[in-house]
Amino acid sequence: MATPSKTPPGADPKQLERTGTVREIGSQAVWSLSSCKPGFGVDQLRDDNLETYWQSDGSQPHLVNIQFRRRTTVKMLCIYADYKSDESYTPSKISVRVGNNFHNLQEIRTDSCCGICD
Repeated sequence: MATPSKTPPGADPKQLERTGTVREIGSQAVWSLSSCKPGFGVDQLRDDNLETYWQSDGSQPHLVNIQFRRRTTVKMLCIYADYKSDESYTPSKISVRVGNNFHNLQEIRTDSCCGICD
């Protein structure tokens, strides 16, 4: 999502999109996962349903790769994680890396879950 100014932590991204504060740009990207269990992949990760989710099925680290077809400025990234619902699958650390291709990614932010949406 892109936004012209800093958004308060805990803000509802869908509400911000409805008011024109942010614009969801995830549909402009190609999404891939390091692994997933059948029925718990990219479609469930992106479907806006809090009852569905991505569930990895491989060794760590678990990765979500988002590749834009052209150079894209991303000013805000929101990730919903619900520790109370399933603490065993909720990440304890999230790393955000950016680059021009998969081989030159540089970490720009690491957070304990879930202070990454701000």
